[in-house]
Amino acid sequence: MNILNYKLYYFLGVGGIGMSALARFFKHYKKTVIGYDKTATNLTNQLQDEGIPCHFNDNVSALESILKAYSKNEVLVVYTPAVPKEHAEYQFLLKNNYTILKRSVVLGEITKQFKTIAIAGTHGKTTTTTLVTHLLKSAGINCFAFMGGISKNYNTNLLLGDVNDKDAYVVVEADEYDRSFLTLHPQIAVITSVDADHLDIYGNAEHVKEGYALFAKQVKSDGMLIVKKNVDNDLKLSNKRLIYSLNLDTEYCAESIVMANAQFSYNIKSPVEAINDVTLGLPGLHNIENSIAAVAIAQQIGIKGDVIKNALRSFSGVKRRFDYRVKTEKVVYIDDYAHHPEELKATIGSVRKLYPGKKITGIFQPHLFSRTRDFIDDFAASLDLLDECILLEIYPAREKPIEGVTSAWLLSKMKLKDKKLMTKQQVLDKMKEASPEVLITMGAGDVDSLIEPLEKILNTNFEKTEL
Repeated sequence: MNILNYKLYYFLGVGGIGMSALARFFKHYKKTVIGYDKTATNLTNQLQDEGIPCHFNDNVSALESILKAYSKNEVLVVYTPAVPKEHAEYQFLLKNNYTILKRSVVLGEITKQFKTIAIAGTHGKTTTTTLVTHLLKSAGINCFAFMGGISKNYNTNLLLGDVNDKDAYVVVEADEYDRSFLTLHPQIAVITSVDADHLDIYGNAEHVKEGYALFAKQVKSDGMLIVKKNVDNDLKLSNKRLIYSLNLDTEYCAESIVMANAQFSYNIKSPVEAINDVTLGLPGLHNIENSIAAVAIAQQIGIKGDVIKNALRSFSGVKRRFDYRVKTEKVVYIDDYAHHPEELKATIGSVRKLYPGKKITGIFQPHLFSRTRDFIDDFAASLDLLDECILLEIYPAREKPIEGVTSAWLLSKMKLKDKKLMTKQQVLDKMKEASPEVLITMGAGDVDSLIEPLEKILNTNFEKTEL
């Protein structure tokens, strides 16, 4: 299959971060790209500004008017599993025998013609993918990249290389949801973590590990698998592989870690070339781990130590990954995509280390009823690490409500005294009168709609205190 042979690419669920990158990819190659999503967002607004029309009603009549200009063999429909099967447009396309492919299958087809670097893991894959991309670009290596977040260095989730260069690399975030990563056959792969998630798909933690073990087997026979130490222990892999860790005695690890002015400096032990006096501007020990995995990849493809060191220093991170929105002496506001208990723990722990003695207020929007149910006690324990917690209602995404699974239930599980359940408007009203020392918004749903209003409120409040 030549994935570029179609004329119209119709996206069901175009507003997803992975789907939007594919839409941009086909638009770059002068294809007609049109998308549907259930809600307009900043991302869909950007796509429309880039010449990709989007609509937000499940409207078969409108779809028919789009399709009538094309024969069926000229149309490729790309969908995300987040779109329900009963969706009217999906059912129409299915019954009328249009070519319909999952996002992961399309990404797999694109990657077949290039040397693929795939980063998988319950946590850390977006930052690692984006950092690997920055390392390759800094080294002048021809590469494509499909990232699961918006790179701050490049202000996009898609980077394009020369499609005619068969030696080009493609860097992809390998999504474990729906076992999507099994469409990839990477030359180099990383597994950062295998914590249980998506139990609505996998059923239990052991099946999650089995999925990652299958992904490990997808690595080409002449390729390389790079895994964190505890992942190697959990999966009992037989692949040729390199092992990394934060500070254990592994082939790749960090040594002499020092934190000053919210930056880490450290040395990287390596079987290829040790790199000393590394500076990383991202807070959190988990980001040092991510950088070690990225360095292992870079050295596998021959990038030299001085280039690696400069790229790590100049890496700005990913939007919504420990993303400073306000940073003054009186108030700090950080936004983060954390939506799993381990991610919440890492984010809150990093903030605590950076701002000891400060009161930390967290606004958290749980993501998915099933995830909230499956990890309710872990969520409560992680949120108890805050000084003050504000919960929003659960963001359903693709799911229907589950009886009894609510943010109020999660609130009741927490031991923290200073906790409350609020609407978004109540949050904004509260912050107009409050003076938080350190504020964090966390979640993978539409909690991001609060970012700009909160930023404006906090900056206004700070200006008032300065008068």
